[in-house]
Amino acid sequence: MSEQHVVDVPIYVALDVENRRRAFELLEKLGDACRCVKVGLELYLAEGPAIVEALVARGLSVFLDLKLFDIPNTVAGAVRSVASLGVDLLTIHTLGGAAMLEAAAVAAAGARSAKPLRLLGVTLLTSVDDTGLRQMGLVDEPLSSHVLRLAGFARDASFHGVVCSGHEAALIKARYTSLAALVPGIRLSDETADDQARVATPAFAVAQGADYLVVGRPITRAPDPRQALLLFQQALKGGTKHA
Repeated sequence: MSEQHVVDVPIYVALDVENRRRAFELLEKLGDACRCVKVGLELYLAEGPAIVEALVARGLSVFLDLKLFDIPNTVAGAVRSVASLGVDLLTIHTLGGAAMLEAAAVAAAGARSAKPLRLLGVTLLTSVDDTGLRQMGLVDEPLSSHVLRLAGFARDASFHGVVCSGHEAALIKARYTSLAALVPGIRLSDETADDQARVATPAFAVAQGADYLVVGRPITRAPDPRQALLLFQQALKGGTKHA
């Protein structure tokens, strides 16, 4: 296996705020320390495609976390619309099945856009644990087995990667070497997990094979968001990643 410096792993700051004003206030506090942002349902539904276009115009890499989940034709149309915005990463729920994932991949590949749109399959949300699986009636196999099966759907559809917790990243990368791993639920060791059931530190996630990290509240709700982001970036420096 090869090694690379962990500083190559980007940290996407989750702009989980209610409107454009709050998003840009946060960006001002983060300054040039922030080059990558995640836009989720809250901000996207409040502001629409214009917020994404504004972020792209600032030179930011945008991860649009919409977790699309619908019939294949509808998802394909949504993917084409997103591709025109200049987004780098877009999430699709793997639970939507093979036909939906394939339709999304075909739409992304055929979209007329300035840069490629990379699709990420959402396996199981990091807020879900074994208790949550039992509540959903999914008790036939361990959580990690569900994640691996869903990741396989993404691989079969030629997705760029998957969203998974740091605890499953190594399993996925070992089984499906072509898939990138984006890991949310990142916390420093002394921080609360909030509503995340499967959290990981930056060093642990990257050691497990994470290619992208997402950090939200530990940065956005910090008294000094820029300093908080720098602490996460510092936690990656000097380490190595096995790929």
